[in-house]
Amino acid sequence: MFKPIVFIIFITLFGSTTFGQEGSGKLYKIDRYKSIYLPLGEISFADRLVEFNVGSPAPIQKYRDSLQCLEEPNYRNYQTPNFVSLGCGGSLTVEFTDNGFMNLPGDDLYIFKVGPSLEPAKIEISQNGKDWIYAGKIAGGKSSIELSDAKIDTETVYYYLKITDLKDLCRSKSAGADIDAIGAINSVIKLTIDADVLFDVAKFDLKETAKKSLDSLKSSIEKVDRATILIQGHTDSDGDESANMILSENRSISVKNRLLEIFEKSSDYEFEIKAYGESKPRVPNNTEHNKQQNRRVEITVLPPKDYYENLNRK
Repeated sequence: MFKPIVFIIFITLFGSTTFGQEGSGKLYKIDRYKSIYLPLGEISFADRLVEFNVGSPAPIQKYRDSLQCLEEPNYRNYQTPNFVSLGCGGSLTVEFTDNGFMNLPGDDLYIFKVGPSLEPAKIEISQNGKDWIYAGKIAGGKSSIELSDAKIDTETVYYYLKITDLKDLCRSKSAGADIDAIGAINSVIKLTIDADVLFDVAKFDLKETAKKSLDSLKSSIEKVDRATILIQGHTDSDGDESANMILSENRSISVKNRLLEIFEKSSDYEFEIKAYGESKPRVPNNTEHNKQQNRRVEITVLPPKDYYENLNRK
């Protein structure tokens, strides 16, 4: 039998003031003449230090405060230790706790490097902090990372980032790469709603409690003032495959209709649905616990279609 789904929401804001309401994004100075726009502003930055392995030779003590790489950039000058130096071959691992990042159009990450020399470093990313994927290299004037260059998939949300100095410049008192902050340009906020508030077993009509839960999402979605909202339905593998496909489609339609009511059919939001049935499980359908994880609806708030058209023209 079908049981309530897991309900997951991805709220995505992008690197252009065109697609974020005033106040949601913020410009950060890179140098005297340039700035970079981060759509989620101050929450776009790494929040937690996971590990710091200082290299050898190491920087002098005042440049070893690894917590300086967290949150918003605050670099003033080379003499003020508002940054961390990795040391020759050193590494730094951080976690994004109130947001994640994805491989979406354009640059996805920005590393705020500072100091008189911009030493090269390797960037790796992870979904769980254990399995690492090479994401690219920062060197010289290049501090941005576009995950598509490393052929990173476009569906996974990542929460961990590791920077490793490549031992190019090791003789200064701030040996190794100097890092002030680590920001996600294509930030993603992931919210989870309890499964049992949405649907009864094998049903696609929303419960009254589910309607209230969807209503509560309005303020989060309105962080993006124009968007394509993609609603994707999934089931477990119990029952008939074609029936699962129909159920996932009908549940997606129910969620779409409620969101249309919430936003009063606003022309600022275009809704799309996609049914997957049992074809894209998150985990094997071999236990009741796993099956509950696979029964889900995912909502992704994306830029309007003309956003991609504008990127292609650049």
